[in-house]
Amino acid sequence: MSTNINAGQIAELEKQYRICLINSLLGYKSLNLLGTVSKTGATNLCVISSAFHLGANPPLIGMVMRPGREHNDTLANIEATGQYTLSNVLPEWYKQAHQTSASYPSGVSEFATCGFDELYVPGFEAPFVQQSTVRIGLKLRETIPMEINRTTILIGEIVEIVVDDVLIGQDGTIDHVQAETVTVAGLDAYFLTHPLGRLAYAKPDIEPHEINQPS
Repeated sequence: MSTNINAGQIAELEKQYRICLINSLLGYKSLNLLGTVSKTGATNLCVISSAFHLGANPPLIGMVMRPGREHNDTLANIEATGQYTLSNVLPEWYKQAHQTSASYPSGVSEFATCGFDELYVPGFEAPFVQQSTVRIGLKLRETIPMEINRTTILIGEIVEIVVDDVLIGQDGTIDHVQAETVTVAGLDAYFLTHPLGRLAYAKPDIEPHEINQPS
């Protein structure tokens, strides 16, 4: 037995139920801590699940930001400095990462409030998260206002990668299982993943087969 919910019924759903339903439909999503700093040096940290790969040449990552609020420093910091970071979340830190989504007053650093340490790379202003294993530094390249729901899409170019050597495979693939990267479904359900396998490049008339990875 399955449930069919049409557009009219979706519109009539109770608000919180609709938010949970729509946010969880796509299943597991990328989970990152977004680090920024203001022109005066005040740091900010928030958990996001809206980052997406946009291209490898140039290396671009897109990200959806919710409509701006007066006390939301994140977007203001990015627009002011042109820099920001994405750091993965580890299992022992997922509760603290979740807490960064709380509506703290402007000027309050979630790094200190939620127990995270700032990590800096020479020549790059925005802070990374010390308690992470995969960290990305980005330079803002394009801002796209979305009229349909007042969100903002930010396009950033990857200019810094801070990751342990052991996590990078011979072909460049990041091992997120070994990195202990946490993922999320919906707004508040956190998961660890397990590998099924890696498949060779798909070609017509060739059956899918696994890549034999050297240990």
